[in-house]
Amino acid sequence: MKTSTTPLACPGLTAFALRLINELSSTTATGNLVFSPLSIYTALALTSAGARGATLQELLALLGAKSRKDLAKIVRGLSEQALADRTPGGGPRVSFACGVWHDETRKLKPAFRDAVAQSYKAETGAVDFREKPGEAVKQINAWAAAATNNLIDSVLTEKQVSPETDVVVANAIYFKAMWARRFRESNTKDDKFYRLDGTTLDVPFMRTGKKQDIACHDGFKVLKLEYRQGHVWSSPPSSFSMFIFLPDERDGLRGLVERIASSPDFIHTHLSTSLVSVGDFKLPRFKLTFSADVSDILRRLGHHVAEADMSNMMEEDGTGRPLALSGIVHRAVIEVNEDGTEAAAVTAGIMCGCAAPPKTPPVVVDFVADHPFAFFVIEEESGAIVFAGNVVEPSPSIPGENLRRRDSIRGPIFGWRTAEHPWTSGAIEQPPGIMNVRPFVPHEAALCNPILLFGCVCLVVAFFLQLVRLLVK
Repeated sequence: MKTSTTPLACPGLTAFALRLINELSSTTATGNLVFSPLSIYTALALTSAGARGATLQELLALLGAKSRKDLAKIVRGLSEQALADRTPGGGPRVSFACGVWHDETRKLKPAFRDAVAQSYKAETGAVDFREKPGEAVKQINAWAAAATNNLIDSVLTEKQVSPETDVVVANAIYFKAMWARRFRESNTKDDKFYRLDGTTLDVPFMRTGKKQDIACHDGFKVLKLEYRQGHVWSSPPSSFSMFIFLPDERDGLRGLVERIASSPDFIHTHLSTSLVSVGDFKLPRFKLTFSADVSDILRRLGHHVAEADMSNMMEEDGTGRPLALSGIVHRAVIEVNEDGTEAAAVTAGIMCGCAAPPKTPPVVVDFVADHPFAFFVIEEESGAIVFAGNVVEPSPSIPGENLRRRDSIRGPIFGWRTAEHPWTSGAIEQPPGIMNVRPFVPHEAALCNPILLFGCVCLVVAFFLQLVRLLVK
């Protein structure tokens, strides 16, 4: 049975995402930010399956859930429906994976093992943290690289794992999609982007004169960029979109983020809903990365990581050491250009033995994103915020020509633009424990649009009929 498609089908995730972006924005006030609220949410939900006592209650309160069962139901519903891979129709490619690695000297409790396998479809495995922590890190990083199509090649360093490490839990999300209305590379021109301190830098701006989904509000505008759902004309509209929240003032990002975080339904009540004519339109290409231990952020939100009790996760090893959460590491990357978006995130938890209504937009709207702004990648059926962040200083993104050259080195990035199969995406090698990844079938390019094929046949027939008429005369 399909879950609710109301915008706040997962209000706990939405509230958690907005509190996170508010805290992370204050921490990285002068720098770029990209993260996946959904990945961090899932890693904490996975961790809750082994928590008990006050730690469990903290996690449930933080994630907005009534019980562990409720949390598992939310994550399972998102992974199976909202995050279902859409490559069969040429739409967004989405993969979602969970993993649990434990030291070979300590066994997972059966209840925890069953919960993560059944509710989170997590891959579990034993590694040697005691004698070979470096090898364990390599194995976990290899899993992360495979789960994110090599967009994130590592999530842990050898310094973050030690012989005292007992368990690592992780979640990985990969997303790649083409715009429903892509931007022409020939229209991309360099122009000035204004930093928060008033200085400028030249960056490439994507431009267009086509109508856009833009909503105008008091002090800011919202741009909606839909992702393409599929090749066939009868396909339903894509449920994934990127939303750009652009403050009117060049130094207004911090205030706008605070307004966004002020209410769980702020984003959904201020989204753009209709096409408007545009005057001046400029949006920078950008590529952002982020890597940090978010334990301090979560502590400020109410989860005391260092004191977390994870005793329901593993069997006793005879040493009497309690199991606690020692850190939560998050890595994310996003690239936005004329073709679309590619993004990935990995979150790892390390356990050790321890001691207002929108206004009507005007007829013609300018949308000039030449100063810092916030962005959100949202699955609209569930309202799930999959990726979010701030663009304070756009890092150079790779234009389409370079993307095509890079495809031949480490696999397809925007495969729909390859010369051989211009409407299809390449495949991702599917490791164990990764859901929603479908292999590419080469012959589908010829079958993706029967109407276009029929039109071509009609043109050929008409040409030969005209040729026969000329010969007869």
